[in-house]
Amino acid sequence: MEIKEAIIRAKENDQKAFNYLLDLFWDEVYSFQLKRIENENDAEDITIQTFSKAFDRIETYNEAYNFKTWLIAISKNIHIDLLRKEKHIITQAISKDNGNVFEVLDESPSPEDKLITDQHLAKLLRDIKKLKPHYQEVINLRYFQELSYKEISNELNAPINNVKVKLLRAKKLLAQIIKSQNNLS
Repeated sequence: MEIKEAIIRAKENDQKAFNYLLDLFWDEVYSFQLKRIENENDAEDITIQTFSKAFDRIETYNEAYNFKTWLIAISKNIHIDLLRKEKHIITQAISKDNGNVFEVLDESPSPEDKLITDQHLAKLLRDIKKLKPHYQEVINLRYFQELSYKEISNELNAPINNVKVKLLRAKKLLAQIIKSQNNLS
């Protein structure tokens, strides 16, 4: 399959085309982010967000531009947005005069926060159980057992890129379940 054909098929929601594009460009986007932020986990997370956003908005891709350039631009924008959020949080904690910190926040959870977190976790676990078993398994391995993609790949005896795609799909499906639950509330 060629890139142009894959893009056309991806615009028609062809899963094999998405997988092809992910396999073809994953390393380049990941390497780009790793050079920028020098943190493997953050680079991986931003790369996943990049492909998620790109695949959600594939119909907006302009074929006059190189697909890799489009992906890198998305990746760069996601990173910039994350930096802005971090900067905003930091500037809220620093006073305008002399740049001195005027209040140190105790960020340890209160008993009420713990109760709310436990309730949210219980709801999240119920939502995860609505996924197909293979999606439940990959979410469990990544987020509850905190395994790396390589460790998950070994555990499932599957290529790393397949693990990444499966996790991406699982997260999207879970987000849809949560969104539909919130709409019902």
